[in-house]
Amino acid sequence: MNEQRKDILDMLAEGKITTEEAEQLIAALERDQPSAASRLDARPKGKAKYLRLMVNTLEDGEPGRVDIRVPLQLIRAGVQLAALIPPQALDRANTELNKSGVPFDLKQIKPEQLEALVEHLDEMTVEIDQPDAQVRIFCE
Repeated sequence: MNEQRKDILDMLAEGKITTEEAEQLIAALERDQPSAASRLDARPKGKAKYLRLMVNTLEDGEPGRVDIRVPLQLIRAGVQLAALIPPQALDRANTELNKSGVPFDLKQIKPEQLEALVEHLDEMTVEIDQPDAQVRIFCE
């Protein structure tokens, strides 16, 4: 219970206000405070610890759900380990990625640039709504 609501109930208990006045004051408090749904959607401020991918679908009348939570520390460790991979192996990996339609150059990932990447991931939220699917990607 928040302090303002407690004060209203105390005034009611002491007979300083009527039940109707207490109801009006509590209703005014609730109007001024964000709804529970918007508080759930809001990510607490601070350093993000996870990259989250949530997918909800409806296929052939059956609901489907994917919920992936990747620790950002794992991404940090992966980038640092990638720095130890020999250049020949990176060339082969890049070639295979390109063959698969992923134009990504693993040589461009540098550990010293990782924190900037994580900072941008921290600010990222993607929401896609379609009649049969919803996709959310965000940091928490």
